[in-house]
Amino acid sequence: MLGTAIELVGVAKDYGARAGDAPAVERVDLAIGAGEFFSLLGPSGCGKTTTLRMIAGFEEPTSGRILLYGKDVVGVPPHHRDVNLVFQSYALFPHMNVYDNVAFGLRRRHVAKDEIDARVRRILHLVGLEGKERSRPRELSGGQQQRVALARAVVNEPRALLLDEPLGALDLKLRQAMQLELKRIQREVGITFVYVTHDQGEALTMSDRIAVMNHGRVEQLGTPREIYETPATRFVAGFIGTSNLLTAKVERVDGRVAVLGSSADERLVVVARRAVEPGDVVELTVRPEKITLSAERPEPGSCALRGRVTDVVYLGTSTSFTVRTSAGADIVAHRQNLSTSPAAIGEGSDVWISWDDDHSYALDRVEP
Repeated sequence: MLGTAIELVGVAKDYGARAGDAPAVERVDLAIGAGEFFSLLGPSGCGKTTTLRMIAGFEEPTSGRILLYGKDVVGVPPHHRDVNLVFQSYALFPHMNVYDNVAFGLRRRHVAKDEIDARVRRILHLVGLEGKERSRPRELSGGQQQRVALARAVVNEPRALLLDEPLGALDLKLRQAMQLELKRIQREVGITFVYVTHDQGEALTMSDRIAVMNHGRVEQLGTPREIYETPATRFVAGFIGTSNLLTAKVERVDGRVAVLGSSADERLVVVARRAVEPGDVVELTVRPEKITLSAERPEPGSCALRGRVTDVVYLGTSTSFTVRTSAGADIVAHRQNLSTSPAAIGEGSDVWISWDDDHSYALDRVEP
């Protein structure tokens, strides 16, 4: 990354509809690097679109500062911010062909005709729409229309491109293909992308970094690997993929946190990211694909719990097992289907579940 493109400092948005209503966005601090693919991820109503609209200038923050390349743009109208916004609805001009839709912004800025032609043809090549210059939007597929919307935004060479769930109207297969195309285009043009989505897989696939939002706040900020492998809170652990959550009491602290299972031969060890003391209650998380199932107790040195299989679900590439532990917790484990034969472990089997110590983490706080 080459410096900071967008910075939010204590940004809040409170619509003040009723006394006691929570703010739509609550004191968000973010620094987005130049040339970065940055995603705002979260469920509906979490504040991600409001945050994007404040960056674009369509909403003004109740408090805080928004800096574009070091300049505070609060109060600056959208058309003076040198950012473009791409919507899910495409918003193409139906009476114009592809070429004219893409050239529209350049013509309004009175760019020379030869330069318009060169830039439009270059960007249509980049998004794979060569030969479609004379087509009208109604003659294009949904994916092609989205490419036109993207080309129209990128051709103006904004310093940042803001995308509000632009792939939401596409079917699953096309959406997955467009995720890879969007990332490729972003790398080639080198423009900062700020991408809003509620789709976890989409964010993990495309982003350099992700801000996971919940109730108007950023719950965790990090790379896709950091967000997935080491979720900081219960919400992040549950929202990003599937995660098992266990609650247990700290027995001793020795660099890591050792937590007793329900019997002497069971063992839990978790990595703690906050100060804890013996007797504290911690929540720990472990992903289903990290867990091994076996009929015999695993070798000493790994986390191990006993249980009984209560459910088996065939998922094609893997099989999902739900195990009720001796302490009464339900743990989900995924086993890759390396053989065409049915799994030897079935419903009702008594099993051991185990995983490496490094694969379970204590969450930052215990939530009600």
